[in-house]
Amino acid sequence: MTRPVPDQQHIQSLDARTRDIFRAIVETYLKEGEPVGSRNLSRLLPHSLSPATVRNVMSDLEQLGLIYAPHISAGRLPTQAGLRFFVDAFMEIGDLSDEERRSIETQVKASGSGATLEHVLTEASQMLSGMSRGAGLVLAAKAEVPLKHIEFIQLEPTRALTVLVSQNGDVENRVVELPAGTTASQLHEASNFLNAHIRGRTLAEAKAEIARLREETRAALDTLSQDLVERGLAVWAGAESGLPARLIVRGRANLLENVTAQADLDLLRHLFEDLETKEGLVQLLDLAEEGSGVRIFIGSENRLFSLSGSSLVVAPYRDKDARVIGALGVIGPTRLNYARIVPMVDYTAQMISRILR
Repeated sequence: MTRPVPDQQHIQSLDARTRDIFRAIVETYLKEGEPVGSRNLSRLLPHSLSPATVRNVMSDLEQLGLIYAPHISAGRLPTQAGLRFFVDAFMEIGDLSDEERRSIETQVKASGSGATLEHVLTEASQMLSGMSRGAGLVLAAKAEVPLKHIEFIQLEPTRALTVLVSQNGDVENRVVELPAGTTASQLHEASNFLNAHIRGRTLAEAKAEIARLREETRAALDTLSQDLVERGLAVWAGAESGLPARLIVRGRANLLENVTAQADLDLLRHLFEDLETKEGLVQLLDLAEEGSGVRIFIGSENRLFSLSGSSLVVAPYRDKDARVIGALGVIGPTRLNYARIVPMVDYTAQMISRILR
């Protein structure tokens, strides 16, 4: 069903009574997930209004595209535009309690004690899921960390396992296709050459060094081994996977709670497919980078998961040079408790950034 696009000028000029009714509809939806009718609304309002008066106001709100009736003779629910208006105009962002702050701080610091960055981010994703009852989501961008070691292990005549180790302890394993006729000695020779020139360098520095030594490389290696050197650098850069980052998601089961309608299950199926395929991951980082703090995307505003109609609360985390190197947040239905989740995501991002300094 196509709903009217709200006229911002009319929305901003809503009188106090209309705003109270609209706010009650949205707050009831966020709390209970059910449509609310005029009779129940008249009991919820701070001032006495008859159900007939409430119905008239609801009709005006529906004309503005802020609410709609999911069924004939049903109560009303906020539209996506209505939720956006509520978040922008009415929502009071709560603050975390001292206990919640200590809990986040303790868990992030504990996970970061002698652990790899990926472990810290995985634990942060799990923590956000538990605290929000949504799915915790973390994007770990490719960081420019110094490299330590690369090794090719032949699995089949045309396939090898590439083991990549960075100096901070992160290990990645990738399967790569081999040129026809590659021998074990050529794999060993390519590994040795790479390790002699990449250790202690970032990926960009290593690629520049190999390019500088191109003539020496040709003299030192045969054609197949030279190809392996280039493939090794490409694998480390992520070119083999086509992904600029890793997506860590915890708590998907939370999204299935209290979902019974087939339409809602279909939306969740779209979301799970999006999370599995990981397409457009860079968009998530773009979304976080476009603002300086926490950003809220409701339904189709969220380009990455638009088909599922999910809401996303996301914030960037930064390295010691204040560069955005990843993002974390919570994804779930449009009924997310935005006022509580925003400060939770914000503080967790601050704690991750503090660990990376």
